[in-house]
Amino acid sequence: MTAQPPVDPNLNSFLRLAGINILSNLMVPLAGLFDVAFLGHLDELWYLAGVALATVLFNYLYWTFGFLRMGTTGLTAQALGRQDTEAMLLVGLRNGVVALGLALGILLLQWPIRMVGFSVLSATPEVKAAGQSYFDALIWGAPATLLNFVVVGWYLGRAQSRKVLLLSGVNNVTNIGFNYLFIVQWGWQSAGAGAATALSQYLMLIVGLGLIRRDISGPQLQMLWPQIGQTAALRQTLTFNRDILVRTFALISTFAVFTHLSSDLGIEILSINTLLLQVVTLAAYFIDGIAFAMENVAGVLSQQQQSQRLRQLLILSGGMSISVGIGFALLFCLFPRPLLSLLTHHETVLTQVDQYVAWLLPVMGFGAIAYLLDGYFLGLAAGKHLRQSVLMATLMGFLPFAIAAWQWRQVHLLWLALVLSMGGRAIYLALQIPQSLRFVDGTHIIPSGQKE
Repeated sequence: MTAQPPVDPNLNSFLRLAGINILSNLMVPLAGLFDVAFLGHLDELWYLAGVALATVLFNYLYWTFGFLRMGTTGLTAQALGRQDTEAMLLVGLRNGVVALGLALGILLLQWPIRMVGFSVLSATPEVKAAGQSYFDALIWGAPATLLNFVVVGWYLGRAQSRKVLLLSGVNNVTNIGFNYLFIVQWGWQSAGAGAATALSQYLMLIVGLGLIRRDISGPQLQMLWPQIGQTAALRQTLTFNRDILVRTFALISTFAVFTHLSSDLGIEILSINTLLLQVVTLAAYFIDGIAFAMENVAGVLSQQQQSQRLRQLLILSGGMSISVGIGFALLFCLFPRPLLSLLTHHETVLTQVDQYVAWLLPVMGFGAIAYLLDGYFLGLAAGKHLRQSVLMATLMGFLPFAIAAWQWRQVHLLWLALVLSMGGRAIYLALQIPQSLRFVDGTHIIPSGQKE
């Protein structure tokens, strides 16, 4: 494998990366929307609610380890900027070892995780039973899911978004097909949704490993393998990912509490909020396509001390992200029933959704800025800012109003808490931009494991 030249940081290059990333990301929420649509059109609503409940656990299990994707992308992009082929390979291989170890741990601990998780989450017996069926099927996809984080992160860091698009297509097209087969044709309900997702993850991994095999020769792997297990190198990788882990865990906890409190307010409120969060997720995947491009370009430019280029791209990508977020919110605010009726036919849900759909505007407006700046600071390997932003937003913004919403049983206060969470992250990260640009103009980026 030969080292690739640094990414051309001009406008066309950035837009090309963002466009391909958006297409790739778009497949993920579309597959999720098909999941919701298949389950939402079953006779009983508790299958949809059960999957939403179990998803809280999988958010902790999987997305807490999102540092496997994010850390891989940032460090790989920086190695690309230095044209350091060996470093690019070692980043992916070391994180692959970490991913496999974590996945095996999840499989070994699946029974206590299931017991503790569903004992904490409150729901009706029917909803819990549906959620447990989904959990029992999906948990076996853990090794493929975590390894796919690394594969995707590695290709994003190398600015090879077309391969990510291919992998995403394999995953999500097969997921939709398996969902139709298992849920509609075979009547497996929530268990079918879990099995479909797990199988599609393994198919994605098989294709991903095949692509990597074409990029890494046997002699290269033999030469690098002794370096993969070096204690100091693995410790450095874990140290870099520490702040991302804390950031992701706190962020997932915010959405977990939001879903848990929605469940406590009744199955109809849980279903409404689940549908609206699907809209937020759809918009976020569009915005993340822009953020992934920023993550790669920021990592490359940080090694070339191109702060002026970064400043220009921040302005461009910021305008794009806010336009996407507000655009999605306006679309669903103007046409809530026609759009959301594609996901469920339950009239009790559709008649009440008008009361809450306007909250999408501030959630997506602030969220667009927060998601983009996450990508920017990931590219700079500035995990400290990411950790502090989400902790501040969660402790000072989200939790006080979430507690008030639970105390007074107010759905609007719950949505306000989510707005403050997004807004707090966006404002904190925006205030760190001037300092980060000055730092890029210096002689180096702070290496993993050192104090900022």
